Amino acid sequence: MATTTPPGEAGPDPQQRWTGRARVAGPSLQQGRVAARVAVAPSAQAASGTGRPPGGAQVYQGRKRRPRWGRILLVLVAVFALVAGLGVVTSYLWVRGVDEGIRRTDPFAEMEGRPPKLAAGALNILLLGTDSRDPDAPTTGPSKWRTDTIVLMHIPSSHDKAYLVSLPRDLWVYVPPSQDGQHGDTMAKLNAAYAWGGDRLMVATVEQYTGVRIDHVVLIDFAGFVKVTDAVGGVDMYVEETIKSIHKPYRTFEKGMRHFNGEEALDYIRQRYQFPDGDFSRIRNQQKYLKALLDKAVSLGTVTNPASLKAFVTSVADAMTVDQGFSLIDMAWQFRSLRSDDLVFMTSPVAGLDTIDGQSVVVSDKEKASALFDAMAKDQLAAWLAANPSPSPQPGE
Repeated sequence: MATTTPPGEAGPDPQQRWTGRARVAGPSLQQGRVAARVAVAPSAQAASGTGRPPGGAQVYQGRKRRPRWGRILLVLVAVFALVAGLGVVTSYLWVRGVDEGIRRTDPFAEMEGRPPKLAAGALNILLLGTDSRDPDAPTTGPSKWRTDTIVLMHIPSSHDKAYLVSLPRDLWVYVPPSQDGQHGDTMAKLNAAYAWGGDRLMVATVEQYTGVRIDHVVLIDFAGFVKVTDAVGGVDMYVEETIKSIHKPYRTFEKGMRHFNGEEALDYIRQRYQFPDGDFSRIRNQQKYLKALLDKAVSLGTVTNPASLKAFVTSVADAMTVDQGFSLIDMAWQFRSLRSDDLVFMTSPVAGLDTIDGQSVVVSDKEKASALFDAMAKDQLAAWLAANPSPSPQPGE
């Protein structure tokens, strides 16, 4: 696929390419470090009530793609931290066994030209909601897995907050070359990076796009979320408008507060075609689900019942794949004081939608994201949010 000049940009120099944040000379991203930041605009402004984005961007009306399962992105790091940090798990050896038994991947191996770490003590964790019918499918090379849920979570050095920025899967970005040299080195949708090069290429793409150095990667298999939700007895969420699922068994979700079991919750938060702003509504519903699940996970009924707690922790661990350096025990201790009110949800702000190379894509607002991701890299998100209130609606608003 040929590299396409982003809307509003002059044609590139033949010796340069658009990276989504800066023009980088030379044939390979690996030869240089990441420079300027990418800008994006509030997702709350991404679409009007008519479903059209601001600024006159054209919405692609081409052939509908086959509906696919929406991938949930669970804040499993924070959830497990809350539960294990409460001291209710009676056996340290059991917790350590769970930690050691989690599937591992190595997305940072042999990566070069990465952004520098600018803030000691802060953590940036890439959370990926994945889907595979084959649990043994590789995660580091051209993959049979897919990811439609992509969240960059920032934990400040104070460890008193968790900022979660959802990145739309159709965000138009520069994807660096894959390790095998067969894919990438072109502009494409963000989720193409995972299909072409697994978590390693996704890390390289997100770091290139944001300029934020990623410390850990957590992959969640969406099928595991059914067990996670059921392990806490289901969750309560507010349905903003009555919709009918487009997937079997074609459930109807009535407007109002509703209790969801695992299958129902997964069905509801994967819906997008019924909403004027499509995937942005799905992202908001995923955020509401995460908050509801976190609240339920640390509720008295879960943490005081050894059987419920063990079922929850086990189901969480079974749904996870993490990098080699990730420790559930360490995370649990460091973030033991976090609660759902300490989670700040944002959606990577966008300028609107467009059609590029025949594809419906999400276009970023480069000027606004420059400040957002620079603040994240420097561990200054609290100050940035104070100066830029309400970048996107919080779950439940």
